Amino acid sequence: MKVLIADKLPASALTAFGEAGFEVLSEPALKDEALTARVASSRAEVLVVRSTKVDRATLEAGCLGLVVRAGAGVNTIDVAAASQLGVYVANCPGKNAVAVAELTWGLLVGLDRRIPDATRDLRAGRWNKKEYGRARGLWGRTLGVVGVGAIGREVIARAKAFGMPVVAWSRSLDAEAARAFGVERAESPVDVAARSDAVSIHLALTDATRGCIGAEFFAALRPGALFVNTSRGAVVDAEALRIAVEEKGIRAGLDVWAEQPATSEAEFSDPLAALPGVCGTPHIGASTEQAQDAVAAEALRVARTYKETGEVPNCVNLGARSATPAALVVRHRDRVGVLAYVLAALREAGINVQEMRNVLFSGDDGAACATIRLAHTPAPEVLTKLNAHDDVIEARIAL
Repeated sequence: MKVLIADKLPASALTAFGEAGFEVLSEPALKDEALTARVASSRAEVLVVRSTKVDRATLEAGCLGLVVRAGAGVNTIDVAAASQLGVYVANCPGKNAVAVAELTWGLLVGLDRRIPDATRDLRAGRWNKKEYGRARGLWGRTLGVVGVGAIGREVIARAKAFGMPVVAWSRSLDAEAARAFGVERAESPVDVAARSDAVSIHLALTDATRGCIGAEFFAALRPGALFVNTSRGAVVDAEALRIAVEEKGIRAGLDVWAEQPATSEAEFSDPLAALPGVCGTPHIGASTEQAQDAVAAEALRVARTYKETGEVPNCVNLGARSATPAALVVRHRDRVGVLAYVLAALREAGINVQEMRNVLFSGDDGAACATIRLAHTPAPEVLTKLNAHDDVIEARIAL
């Protein structure tokens, strides 16, 4: 199986892909039309990317069966188009959580102690202990965490070492989970803002979260509060943040921006980055050697499982399990043509197959059992027809 790796992965990962039996094409500079053309010419069946965008044209260009995002989010991949084309999309969640959490805390400490500003002055030959010796400190102040996925949980774990109580919100965070994490549960992101001295954002970018950290959120923040975003730039209303920085003295640490270059080195201009009170990094949260090695290993696991079994770990675009009230269970002899007969009968009855699994029993002449989830329950006459086949032991509806 051929894999096209269109972003930079560690050399050890490329070796590991080859040792797993893949024909490896490593071309990390591919972007846009060049990527589409290479997918078409290479006939690669697996595409591995990090930040590279994968659009419909690329998905349609060749014979891709799987796209692996070597990272957590999949907002750079046209998942809807992939679903329409029957292309699996998988990610590598949680493997860079520690790295992002470490940068989050670096930004929080840097904001409180104004480390970037002090460093700038020292490099310019200015010693200003009077100005930079007035930090409030973090101990005992309340940290708000919006989004309690893998990264949010790692941030929470480190808050204990800083002596910061945590108030958190996530769509999935209930009272029991909050107790387990040792946090207070907030009712909303705005509630988090109102109760916190510092807030860290850890939300995936979706239609529901785009711009959700906006004017109401920043209005609820206390003057002089610390604000960190290491998730996605688009979850924050940049104009509302600018006003909060300028009018409320909010200090912001940002690793992600509304508009980011698509390459690792480029000119960059964002009004927020130029504001006093804002310190930033160029989307490097996941960029530690430890994290990149872990993500690459997970990308390999996903691709290898697909090659060896046809199944895809961490798949993000599978439909929900069939909601039909029953499944068709067919116990049958392991003979050529039995399942073809079953599927032909379902086709004749106009019943669409949504999901199917066939398992074999042990022994040289063992039987098999197929479980087939259908768009709707077949009529009794369909079961009668299936049971009439000589090699069907039993066909029934499982309730």
